[in-house]
Amino acid sequence: MLLAFAGPGRRVLSFAPTYSMYPEYARDTHSEWCTVPRRDDFTVDPDAAAAAVLQARPDVVLITSPNNPTGTAVSLETIQAICDVAPGVVVIDEAYYEFARIGTPSALELLPYHPRLAVSRTMSKAFAFAAGRLGYLAAAPAFIEALRIVRLPYHLSALTQAAARVALAHAPEMLAKVDQLRQARDDLASWLAGRGLQVAESDANFVLFGRFEDRHAVWQALLDRGVLIRETGPDGWLRASAGTPTEMQAFKDALVAVLGTEIDKEIR
Repeated sequence: MLLAFAGPGRRVLSFAPTYSMYPEYARDTHSEWCTVPRRDDFTVDPDAAAAAVLQARPDVVLITSPNNPTGTAVSLETIQAICDVAPGVVVIDEAYYEFARIGTPSALELLPYHPRLAVSRTMSKAFAFAAGRLGYLAAAPAFIEALRIVRLPYHLSALTQAAARVALAHAPEMLAKVDQLRQARDDLASWLAGRGLQVAESDANFVLFGRFEDRHAVWQALLDRGVLIRETGPDGWLRASAGTPTEMQAFKDALVAVLGTEIDKEIR
């Protein structure tokens, strides 16, 4: 999409913290990259967002909902406000949408009203098909045609397409774990909050929690106990993915041990 709509002399805007690869994609297409900060709770204020878009005049607006790395969903009100003033295209990255809490609306609802809006998704997350490297999007026909102009002729292998067809044919089985992961995420968020930690609201399959004066020390201490989580997102925060009951218990046991050690004073 950046090959089609961004490039030299053009600007790409997103709302930080956001997906860490976006600035790399902007760099690779020689596009100007700029960000607007989110609220303290990682939501996006619709009025502030619209004002920022009016001021920056970006050619592409990228919005991750649920957000990576925070898990925060962006309201349709906010997306609508951005679409109403955006001079270029608006892309809603819904890679984690299948994990959203029941009732969380999708930007797909806005497509009939905004021909320069696109909603992208992936089979990497909910379908557990990361190795397939298969994403897809919904947009107006003219938007799709613009992408067809710049796409590589052999960008998707026959093996990937065949595997994806099988996955779609067995979608109920492939997606059976989603409800379990939702519950594991919610249980994890409640447990972390009960430990006195700050927890970002999440509609993804992970939970961002903190804050730590030295998050790397916590991350390393967990790793030393055989538990690997993500040291990502804003300073002071860490991210844990929802998993099996055994994995969740191993994480909880390790975190309790870490926060109860002598380094507790240094990392809290």
